[in-house]
Amino acid sequence: MTETLEPGFLEDPTLPLPPRLAPILRPELPSLAEEIVAEIRRSIPEYAGPIDGPFGHVLRLGVQEGLATFVDRIAVPPGAAAKNGIENVCRKLGRIEAHEGRSMDSLQAAFRTGGQVAWRRLMKVAPRHELSSSVMSRLADAVFAYLDELVALSLHGYAEAKTHPAGAMDGRRRRLLQLILEDSAGNAMVITELAEALRWKIPERVTLVATGPGVRCAPAALDEDVLLDLAGPEPYLLIPGPLTMARKAMVRAAIPGRRLAAGLTVQPVRAADSLRWARRALDLADGGIIDDGPVVACEDHLVTLWLLSDPELIDQIARRELASLDGMTPGQRERITETLQAWLVTRGTAAEIGRHLYIHPQTVRYRMRRIEQSLGERLKDPEARFGIEAVLRATALRGRADPATGQRSGDRSA
Repeated sequence: MTETLEPGFLEDPTLPLPPRLAPILRPELPSLAEEIVAEIRRSIPEYAGPIDGPFGHVLRLGVQEGLATFVDRIAVPPGAAAKNGIENVCRKLGRIEAHEGRSMDSLQAAFRTGGQVAWRRLMKVAPRHELSSSVMSRLADAVFAYLDELVALSLHGYAEAKTHPAGAMDGRRRRLLQLILEDSAGNAMVITELAEALRWKIPERVTLVATGPGVRCAPAALDEDVLLDLAGPEPYLLIPGPLTMARKAMVRAAIPGRRLAAGLTVQPVRAADSLRWARRALDLADGGIIDDGPVVACEDHLVTLWLLSDPELIDQIARRELASLDGMTPGQRERITETLQAWLVTRGTAAEIGRHLYIHPQTVRYRMRRIEQSLGERLKDPEARFGIEAVLRATALRGRADPATGQRSGDRSA
């Protein structure tokens, strides 16, 4: 059964497009976006390179966001404000073109190509829903007016990148970043003044992202509100708000092929803590202790970060809590601590611990007798028991590192 939109609803050219168009168009968007990106890469030589680079990421995001925003504008009632996230993407595309030393000709051609592919799809969709010629005429006007708007936004980003010296601006943005990280109450007014001069809105929360030295970055692929300092031995970025999936994809596209670690999302006055945690997580990932893909999120490894925050202190606790095991051989000690940790974690029976460790229950009972003889009353003391469990967990985590080098990878590549 086809859905008919009444032609009479759109006879007045001043009326907006009917919101009922939105659910007709929305299912087409995912495949349409792929078709547009493929056609742009096929028909415009400058964009035929790998799609996973900085420009490719922004191009794909721009097509997806552009289509979604167009349909969102149709869906909202007249006079209501539609969510519009396309402006920043278009300006970013323009900035990338300027930084790459290209003119705007190719990007404008890409917009035209996108419009042509979209219109061909609309011509296929129209008969299925019996869209009238009046609807189609009004839709065509809306499509090409929207393209003009997107081109204008990209031209704005292009002109901005051409007219504002990047070096001077980058220096002031790095200064702002340093002031935020210093976490000094006396910096508040200076931070506010510098942020206003840079038109940088101070966010309520920030996330710091760390990476390794010698990193290569495409700054134009980053959102305008990202602050960064990649020149030092410990490069890092400040991202306003949480590291969403879109932000994560943005950072990976701007810094491809490198491992990154994201600290916790905190208030700006705690930015230094977020960076410290991110750098520690990066070290643990490089050492093979954390294995979490190309972007390590501290929020997924809080206990590990806590347990390994001070290795020397853990060693001191181990000497105090496990001193009674010092007379055992390394092999005996390993088997005893393995069984002890399983008991602390599961509090199970000998049979249950045996299944957990793949050993016979009688072996578990023998080891538990040795443990009781060695640790005695300490196992009944909650504080001592907690310390023992923390030490055993930390030791197990450190055991994940390569015993020969202490590291799983020699660099910070993803």
